[in-house]
Amino acid sequence: MEKELAGLQVYKFGGASVKDAAAILNLCRIVKEYGGVGPLLIVVSAMGKTTNALEEIFGLAYAGKDYTAPLEVLESFHHNTAQELIINASPHLASDINVMLIETFFELSEQLAAVNVNRDYDEQYDQVVSFGELLASEMVAHVLNDAQQTRWIDCRLLIRTDENWREGRVSWPVTEQAITQALPPLLAKGPVVTQGFVGSTASGATTTLGREGSDYSAAIFAYCLRAESVTIWKDVPGLLNADPKLFADTVLYPEISYQETIEMAFYGASVIHPKTLKPLAERGIPLRVRSFLDPAAPGTLIHDCQHAPLVPAFIRKAGQCLVSFESKDFAFISEENLEVIFGALALARLKINVMQNSAISFSVVVDFDEMRLQRLLDALRGQFRVQYNSGLTLFTIKNYDEGSIARLTTGRKLLVEQRTRSTFQFLVRE
Repeated sequence: MEKELAGLQVYKFGGASVKDAAAILNLCRIVKEYGGVGPLLIVVSAMGKTTNALEEIFGLAYAGKDYTAPLEVLESFHHNTAQELIINASPHLASDINVMLIETFFELSEQLAAVNVNRDYDEQYDQVVSFGELLASEMVAHVLNDAQQTRWIDCRLLIRTDENWREGRVSWPVTEQAITQALPPLLAKGPVVTQGFVGSTASGATTTLGREGSDYSAAIFAYCLRAESVTIWKDVPGLLNADPKLFADTVLYPEISYQETIEMAFYGASVIHPKTLKPLAERGIPLRVRSFLDPAAPGTLIHDCQHAPLVPAFIRKAGQCLVSFESKDFAFISEENLEVIFGALALARLKINVMQNSAISFSVVVDFDEMRLQRLLDALRGQFRVQYNSGLTLFTIKNYDEGSIARLTTGRKLLVEQRTRSTFQFLVRE
């Protein structure tokens, strides 16, 4: 396989890079001009806000409400995009693209009709929301195939996960065997397009890898195929020290180590999915973050390297919830209490972003999810007094100095703050 796939590149295109017909045509230009002469695997996310729309549609279906209107809007959006692509790029592929859309939306409609409030919410969520990646990847494959022989493959045949719905855990041996058997013969003949975010269980049920999980999918393929590099194409010039939509005077990191990037991703930096770096670091596969708006620019190289101290990174994570637990008998928070709390958090599938304890209370900051929070409250209210506040924002300053702390905290009331050697975090209500 090594000889057959020498120089393999994995390109990952996110939702913004396939948000409409013009974006998809730009993707095709990037593949043509920068894809090189070696094997190329292209991993595609859902178009624009499609995942959000599918979440809304699924929520209505689960609640037994009418979802016809938003489903029609979503279908019209994809058909209109396809018509633009057909006119501007692939007029003779009109039949193929239109048939694909009709068949895929028919499957989606059947899946929605089967949604049942008495079945597991998260399992059914995965069956519906995964359609965004299937639709986008097939459209991209059709247009690319018009310019150069390109194949599409359903990644659910390749990425095996457990039944941890909405955050499927990869079964690496089975996944690696499937990928290394199926993809090399296809990649030897031309580019291959597949989906991010999606996998399947041993029984064939669709799973998802967590929101923004398409980056992770690219890393899974790269790891299994021992790729030469992975490139994530974004609407920013590379990995910045802050989100340019939220902070002025951002700074580009030309290169950065795996470790620094993993920490930034863990704290909520939106450019890279937190799970992406581990498989790449294990096999020394460099990750490049480049701009699809300026593809000639070098972007950021993430690899195993040493570098001078970095400028502070500012990370903002909205939608946070502060949950506090107190012993009902005013006893100290003990290891036994913490074991119960951690167990309930794990069962409710709430990830801790910050935690603090005092003599008689223990507090955590988690991503707010109403259903998961309710599971936690149901599990613990018999043993603890539990209070929570939602609608909060968590800020993290990586590689902080006093000036960077003052820049973000001045004039704000901090609900929680925590400082380590390299990281300062605080929670506020904005």
